[in-house]
Order: sequence, then structure tokens, then C-alpha cells
Amino acid sequence: MPDNTEKPVRSGTDTAAGERPRRRQARGERRIAQLLAAAASVFCSAGYTAASTNAIAREAGVSPGTLYQFFPNKEAIAIELGDRLVHEMRETYGEALAPVEPGTPLEEAVAAAVDRFIDFNCRHPVFFALMHGPDIPGRIAEEHDALHATLLSRVEVLLACFMPDTPAADVSRTAQVCLSVYKAALEVVLGHEGAEREAYVRELKDLLVRYLTPLTAPRAGAPAGVPWRNTP
Repeated sequence: MPDNTEKPVRSGTDTAAGERPRRRQARGERRIAQLLAAAASVFCSAGYTAASTNAIAREAGVSPGTLYQFFPNKEAIAIELGDRLVHEMRETYGEALAPVEPGTPLEEAVAAAVDRFIDFNCRHPVFFALMHGPDIPGRIAEEHDALHATLLSRVEVLLACFMPDTPAADVSRTAQVCLSVYKAALEVVLGHEGAEREAYVRELKDLLVRYLTPLTAPRAGAPAGVPWRNTP
């Protein structure tokens, strides 16, 4: 039988009351995004140590009291900003370090990975400032260590596509060198803009390709698939 029970009808007052919390939440999210953007600017220009909540509030165009409604101190701001950036970085290396199709040239794989990482860091220069600063908050340091370990394992997976018969320990060592070279070059890249930045990115790609080419190329006189590597 059909249900003839009347359904309660929400009045306009009820609807408006339900909308208010959502509007407040949306305004709160916009304010947090505004404060995080301001913090990113201050951390980049002054460094985490010298930055202050007053400077962040001033950059955001709000009073310190407004800032304290959302964050109790500078460390809480840095942690929230770091968490969001780490999440986005994980998505970036998921795309940049995916296993490649057989036959993909080494130069193409290196260029694709470097371009994605450079693009992320250029869009978010504060990521480098937070993750490599001298006195970053402990939680961010822990996030950095976890990110480095995961990133290293993904580089190993990518390199294994080009070094299928190389012992795992050697692949891991090669991945560590590649990651260290990239991090060292990143500071130089971020310190320049325009054509000069592009030139340094090309230098970085060339350096990695020149390093990896002999390690992924078959050794003369060796069985097929065995790469060249100096023995101790």
C-alpha cells in the first residue's frame, strides 16, 4: 500500500539556518587558505626562524587576533602548510615516477620526472624552505624523512626499468645518488628565473642522463642485459 504519511516540509527559516553553518565553514576555509598563502610568502622571504605570526597576519591583511582564531602559533601554521604540500607532492611523484613503458628512452624518462618535480617546487617554493630549513618543526622533519624514504623507493622502481639485471643494492645506491643530485641542484634552480632557470634545469637533466647512461648500457663483452658498472 502507498505510504500516505505526510513528510515534514522544511520551512524557509529551517533552510536558512542550515545554510549558515555551511557559509561560516566556507568563509573559514577561505580565511585559512589566505593565512597559509601569506605564511608561505613570509617563510620564503624571511625564513621559518625569523618569521612571526605578526608578519604573517600583516601579509594576509588581517589582525593578529584573526590569525589566532585559526592557528595558535607559527608552528601550527607551518605544520598545516607542510601537510598540504606533502599531500600534493605525493600525488606529483606518483605521476612523475610511475614505471615507464619498455623501450622508453632514458632521456625521456629523466626529463619527464625532473620537469614534474621542478614544476611543483617552482609553484611552491615554500616547500623547499620548510623541508630543508635548519630548525623546522619536528613533525615536518618527520614528514620529510617519510617522504624521502617513499620517494627513494619510487626512484628505485623507475630505475629498475632501465637496470633489470642490476642487484637491488646497486639500484638503491644509484637512486640515492640521483635524489641527492636533484636536491642539490634544486636550490640553484629556485635561485634563478626565466631563461637562466631553464638553463640550469637542462644542466640537471644532462647531469643525470650522463650519470645513468653507462649504468644502464650493456657492458662490452658481457651477457645481454648486464649493465656496465665499475667493480670495487
